[in-house]
Amino acid sequence: MTQNELKELVGKAAVDFIEDEMIVGLGTGSTVKYMVDFLGKRVQSENLNIIGVPTSDRTAKQARDLGITVKNVDEVDHIDLTIDGADQIDKNFQGIKGGGAAHLWEKIVAINSTKNMWIVDESKMADKLGSFPLPLEVIPYGSTQLFKRLEQKGYQPKFRKDANDEFILTDSKNYVIDLHMGEIKDPFALAKDLDSMTGIVEHGLFLDMVNTVIVGREDGPEILNAR
Repeated sequence: MTQNELKELVGKAAVDFIEDEMIVGLGTGSTVKYMVDFLGKRVQSENLNIIGVPTSDRTAKQARDLGITVKNVDEVDHIDLTIDGADQIDKNFQGIKGGGAAHLWEKIVAINSTKNMWIVDESKMADKLGSFPLPLEVIPYGSTQLFKRLEQKGYQPKFRKDANDEFILTDSKNYVIDLHMGEIKDPFALAKDLDSMTGIVEHGLFLDMVNTVIVGREDGPEILNAR
């Protein structure tokens, strides 16, 4: 099976966890795009009554186009389940997210959710985090000075830019700095350090946050209970 076929597989499996009258956080990324497509089909065919809380402008547009009712995170009093992708998950179910530059909104929705589910193809599973660069969403003002501090700490920072060498902007109009650390020995210590640094709005370490992981494998989706 191709990587896209594995992503489609877990996207379809995840939709089975969504029930009528739920408020559902809708993640961002290539895997979640399949899930939202399948959810749209269920909404149409079953007259499913759900509210979607998107984690990016592009997910919001996709959901609306499929007939899914969309509300902002501040317009709901709870979120039953958020389904999102992940860029890397270690053996302890800690994760890195933000490859799509949406990790700030993704984390806001996640921490306001009763349960969180990540859907990934098997290539995203790893013993340790760090081979996938760790994204930081940073305020543009002072970002060069922040970059220097990250360099001094040995975090191997790199501004995320497009093909025209322009800064990639998040939906909140911030920059992204990716840390190319190779291996993160202690994700909790690193998260604490990054949380203390002025100018970083949010980092892509999602720690002790996920309840269920669905992994797309050649022989079918594997459902793992994280906690």
